[in-house]
Amino acid sequence: MSTIQILFFFLSTLAIFSSIMVLVSKNPVHSVLWLIAVFFAISGHYILLNAQFLAIVNLIVYAGAIMVLFLFVIMLMNLNAATEPRKNWWMKLTGVVSGGCFLMVLVSLVRQATEITGKNVLMKTGDIGLIKNLGKALFSDFVVPFEISSVLFLSAMVGAVVIGKKD
Repeated sequence: MSTIQILFFFLSTLAIFSSIMVLVSKNPVHSVLWLIAVFFAISGHYILLNAQFLAIVNLIVYAGAIMVLFLFVIMLMNLNAATEPRKNWWMKLTGVVSGGCFLMVLVSLVRQATEITGKNVLMKTGDIGLIKNLGKALFSDFVVPFEISSVLFLSAMVGAVVIGKKD
């Protein structure tokens, strides 16, 4: 087994364990910290895919800025167990059923992905992961989703200001 495969399996295990801890943690601040660990593992995967720019952007934007906003909102809302409403059994059952459906979709995708492993899906030009190609794709093919996400981030910032505003 090569070092890249070992690193891939380590990062995958770290991402899966950290994402489970995001869901299991009782303290919302601990969940945010585990989510930062997930973002670091995803950045490691980007580096393994020779997409260094995406790895750095993931660290700066998500692990840095977005997680600071999450921590700000969580600490501002002052969440504790006493104010959390009790959930009915049917809500828990709905969550288990939807989680099971999501798991079935993931398993089917992994089975389909094993069929592609023997095929060469990378380009032979050697310019994979370059910023020039990312910019071309981002501002030609994906300009509408890019603008929608910027409006979404703007509305999140406005929401954070409104929540933080004192009466």
